[in-house]
Amino acid sequence: MQPDMAKLEALLGMVVSDLGAAANAALVLVGEKNGLFRALAEGGPQTSAELAKRTGTTERYIREWLSSQAASGYVNYDAASSKFSLTPEQAMVFADQDSTVCMTGGFHSLAAVFADEPALTEAFRSGKGLGWGDRCNCLFCGVERFFRPGYKANLIAEWLPALDGVVDKLKRGARVVDVGCGHGASTMIMAKAFPNSEFVGIDFHDASVAHARRHANGVRNIRFEVGRAQDFAGSGFDLVTMFDALHDMGDPVGAAAHARKVLKSDGTLMLVEPKAGDRLEDNLNPVGRVFYAFSASVCVPCSLNQEVGLALGAQAGNAKLAEVTRQAGFSQFRCAAETPFNVVLEARL
Repeated sequence: MQPDMAKLEALLGMVVSDLGAAANAALVLVGEKNGLFRALAEGGPQTSAELAKRTGTTERYIREWLSSQAASGYVNYDAASSKFSLTPEQAMVFADQDSTVCMTGGFHSLAAVFADEPALTEAFRSGKGLGWGDRCNCLFCGVERFFRPGYKANLIAEWLPALDGVVDKLKRGARVVDVGCGHGASTMIMAKAFPNSEFVGIDFHDASVAHARRHANGVRNIRFEVGRAQDFAGSGFDLVTMFDALHDMGDPVGAAAHARKVLKSDGTLMLVEPKAGDRLEDNLNPVGRVFYAFSASVCVPCSLNQEVGLALGAQAGNAKLAEVTRQAGFSQFRCAAETPFNVVLEARL
């Protein structure tokens, strides 16, 4: 059977684009770690020599780095002046770590995926999982930095207000446990916004809990503890939250059941999960591509390394997640809010 040359050329064009993106991913990290994006944003249009001087780097490297970023569309190049610059939009994505659309965290996670590729390849053969604590360290900070902008933009302004009566409780003073908190970004955002409430961050990865404690920045209504989602200590909570964590758990039904057990009778379970349709064909798009890739390399291996190993995956879809909460004993379930990347799900007793 002869190939369709037009289709072949289109496929090759897509692969070339993907190879360029993958090759440039490491250079995005190099640029961030050397302050190159930030220096471009702060200093305005610059030649490679000017940027090298400003950042204390070597011009020949900077010249090639800038060329790569310009070819990627991540920086602009003006041929008349031989100067490079960032648009306000490019600066928001690459230079401003406080931006709600900063995307550099995703590149840190990519570095971890490539570093762990040999172990992942073997896991595909053996069927065994890869423990979260056994992954490359840059995965942990990458995950936090990737999700934090979305939490910062939406958690207080949109997501919590979408839950029935939760904000009023938080303003008055509620007890909240954030399960699978990782480095604690979501926990700290909530604790700072609601000083009358008490927040506990729980994670089974002791190094992440230690990091969260170091970066609590004197917030008095927060603490972080090592614990498992299925049996962490405490009870009488008004709100249990799980941010981009339930699908990574080996026993998500057990985790949801324990959340039900520790909640007050009028309490709420808040699940923030990657946005997904219930069918594979609903997720064959650019966002689904990213989530499936990270799911295959991070989420599924993490779940398979734990007891039960249900491996929901990052594109589980609302129907599967609703079934998890039903099996856990919750009687009410609804999608309360969504973004292009996340869904906010509310489960009640």
